[in-house]
Amino acid sequence: MARRSDSPAAPRTPAPDLPAVLEPQHGLAPRLDVRVVRVEGLDGDVSAAHGHLIETRVDGASVGRFDLTGATLVDVAMSDLRAAEITARDGSWRSVEIVGGRIGSLDALRGGWDAVTLRDLRIDYVSLPSAEVTDVLFANCQIGTLDVPDARLTRVRFEGCRVDEVDTRGLRAVDLDLRGLEALSFTDAKALTGAWLAPRQAELHAAAFAAALGIRIAD
Repeated sequence: MARRSDSPAAPRTPAPDLPAVLEPQHGLAPRLDVRVVRVEGLDGDVSAAHGHLIETRVDGASVGRFDLTGATLVDVAMSDLRAAEITARDGSWRSVEIVGGRIGSLDALRGGWDAVTLRDLRIDYVSLPSAEVTDVLFANCQIGTLDVPDARLTRVRFEGCRVDEVDTRGLRAVDLDLRGLEALSFTDAKALTGAWLAPRQAELHAAAFAAALGIRIAD
């Protein structure tokens, strides 16, 4: 019998593979195939829905609605991103890094994320229902609400993060490392099967875990 590991497998999150020289790109548009470019100065409402962003940098965007519905992102780096709303439903992200900025809501319903890093971000609402999320790192992020109902999370880690509420209904998890996540509440403690917590976290949420198991606590 294989020896059981005493720690979760770490996510594999290499930096996006970007060439040294990127061509300037002014603006984005739906169904546009963008490759080996640097996009700067995006503002207003922007749509790249159902497009392809390959080996691309997006720096200093300050937008209202950023529509990435159905878009494919491969080897994409974004920095200092400010967006009231990012819609990325049914999108495919592989080797994507977002570093620094403020996002009102990030909606990735039914998204497919592979090797994604979100770092140094403040996000009011992250929605990943029914998403396939593999090899993802959240680092130094402040999140209001994190929704992952019916999502599958594999090798996902939080480092130095805080969230008010996590909706875990129907969550399926493998090597989900929550030890670096300060969470005020989980909606469904039973759905945390397969997740890793630190002893302090287990103590903090002990009453919720007991209730999920039908254990009564009384003086």
